[in-house]
Amino acid sequence: MKRLRILAAACALGWHAGAALAQSVAPATPAGVAVPARPKVALVLSGGGARGFAHIGVLRVLRELHVPVDIVVGTSMGSVIGGAYAAGSSVSDLEQMARLTDWDRVVADRPAREDLEFRRREEDVLLPSRIEFGVHRDGMSLPPAAAGNAALELALARLLPAGTRDRPVNQLSLPFRSVASDLVTGELVDLVDTPLFLTMRASLAVPGVFAPVRVNQRLVVDGGLVRNLPIDLARKMGADIIIAVNVGTPLAPEKNLGSALGVAQQMINILTEQNVQRSIRELGPADVLISPELSGTSFLDFRNIDSAIKGGELAARELSQRLASLALPAGEYALFENNRLATPPLSDTALPLAEVKVESSGRINPKILQVQSGLAQGQTRTREQVRRAANSLYGRGDLERVETDIEDEGGQRAVAIRATESGWTSSRLRVGLELASDFDDANRFALKVMHVRSSMNPWGGELRTSAQIGDERGIGMQFHQPLGAGSPWYVAPEAQYGSSSVDLFKEGRRQSRYAFSQRSVRFVVGRELGTWGDVQGGMVRQHLGARAVIPEQGNGERAASTYHYLRYRVDTLDSLGFPSRGYLLDSQLRGWGSGADGAGAMAQFSLLGLGAFRTRDWAGHVYGEYAIASSGDAPLSLGGFLRLSGSLPESVEGNRIAFGRLVMARRIGALPVTLGGTVRAGFSLEAGGAFDRSQQEAAQSGASFKQAVSGFLSVDTRFGPVYVGAGKTVHGAGTAYLFLGPIW
Repeated sequence: MKRLRILAAACALGWHAGAALAQSVAPATPAGVAVPARPKVALVLSGGGARGFAHIGVLRVLRELHVPVDIVVGTSMGSVIGGAYAAGSSVSDLEQMARLTDWDRVVADRPAREDLEFRRREEDVLLPSRIEFGVHRDGMSLPPAAAGNAALELALARLLPAGTRDRPVNQLSLPFRSVASDLVTGELVDLVDTPLFLTMRASLAVPGVFAPVRVNQRLVVDGGLVRNLPIDLARKMGADIIIAVNVGTPLAPEKNLGSALGVAQQMINILTEQNVQRSIRELGPADVLISPELSGTSFLDFRNIDSAIKGGELAARELSQRLASLALPAGEYALFENNRLATPPLSDTALPLAEVKVESSGRINPKILQVQSGLAQGQTRTREQVRRAANSLYGRGDLERVETDIEDEGGQRAVAIRATESGWTSSRLRVGLELASDFDDANRFALKVMHVRSSMNPWGGELRTSAQIGDERGIGMQFHQPLGAGSPWYVAPEAQYGSSSVDLFKEGRRQSRYAFSQRSVRFVVGRELGTWGDVQGGMVRQHLGARAVIPEQGNGERAASTYHYLRYRVDTLDSLGFPSRGYLLDSQLRGWGSGADGAGAMAQFSLLGLGAFRTRDWAGHVYGEYAIASSGDAPLSLGGFLRLSGSLPESVEGNRIAFGRLVMARRIGALPVTLGGTVRAGFSLEAGGAFDRSQQEAAQSGASFKQAVSGFLSVDTRFGPVYVGAGKTVHGAGTAYLFLGPIW
């Protein structure tokens, strides 16, 4: 919860940073571009989060009116839009970027799930909650930023025209500046010689939202708190006439100030608004101020982009008469635009890698990072391929930032990767809840925690400890040890203990209680298959116990067995809450030399698969599973929500299990990005059954199979997927459900 408050408080900043001191900036004119005899026009774009997409609407009107822009200055989102425009992006390019970018991913607290390495995805299966924090000797720690870097930097890179990412801002088609602050001293940082991508990234380093950026050994963040509308900077760059666009968040009405957080946000907004008003007073009679009406778009409302663009367009059209006085004749404007769009791209030809140097700021062995990146001396790679390989390291889940320097000389390419480890991730704790209820007598509750200690040795050993209390209690530890720095091969010894109890009632009174326990040790040898899968085999020794505790009846029963197993897994799902793309496959074969009762050899096989899909507002998946045992019951059972809805949980058992379902749901809304994701309403069609060998013919005729349907509302939250629904088995029972946690 504290983490969510940090993000909410940071949102109120309007993507602004701490105090800064203004420095003079000399006018810059790119080589080969003549200084116009007409007055220089500067476009000043303010910060404002998602409201900043209104800048695109303003640019569209300026283009239609043939108004030239000679200088661009921006803060935060204004820096993103303005920097891309100054680099040569067209208005259509900007509109496409705004609409096609997955902004929920950009402000997410980690890379997209399908970009994570397989072991991190496995943690989502074990505990779907996203409530995580660091645990160290000095106490608990939160991430330095609520959002991650990977998706943000990928979105910025896609926005820029080809070859301009590494171009210094004083060499763009148009002179460009963004406002940034030194986080240590509060001084305004002049980024005149800084590559465009790094300049834009620094301007988006909103404290508490995105991590700070190090530029020339200085820790840099957004400087908009003192220059959200940096008109004075445009003047110092030589502007004669200024078109200023203010999209900052307005002050909240009194009815929204009923909480301490609301008051704190208002105080910050007051400071920002005072800063903006001081800048506005610097405008002269010839300048133009555009203030779009964006009451329907909030700071983080990235799902309302079209409305923001339209708001900027309407506001600019209302001032079209004044703007038209700055217009050029059609022929002159076409020439001006051709020059702006004609930034010659830097070559991105593939060159042999003369050197690949990797540095790590924390406990992680740089050799591991180099192997995982897939880059090695002698390979032939383009700049884009190098960056893509370096950015793949974000999938580890423990890196705060990955910076890549590329130098070409003598027909060869030298690569330097600097990885900054997140200080809190080397020892992190995840906390979650699981809840299942049919609003009757089938209720289940569990509080779960999982601690991960990573980079315990030069080869990247990792200790995972998990525990839970509730209807089922348990604790387990696994030590995952790669067999070399960056090796996909690993060994993983594991120990677990679990217990549970069951009450039997008669006429509303408890008659007895039975306690069950399980202890097991496991030794695993496996190999990771890229980031998408895993194959492993091992041996398991387990001890089972059962006894009556009310009334107490002796020592109960005990059994011990040893089995070997092989397992193959694939997981490319984008979400476990409600997947809309990717697939899941899990197959396992177990074999006992003798059964748990000493009755001879026994084998079990299970296979489950899921394929997810999406079309417009609809998403869904097809799921199936099959299990069989050579004797006794199969390792899977049916019953419960989405597993023959309406039937009691685990009430359908047999020597063989077969089951399939189709789930479809339509998006009907979304939670704020700080709390979760999509809200969907949907239905399921289910069929399956269990049968013994003697029932095989009946099963083949359909007599043993059951059909079920359900309707539900699903919400993807940071606490895990939540389902509320009702289901019914055909010719059987029906019931309502509440689920928090995984559904398979």
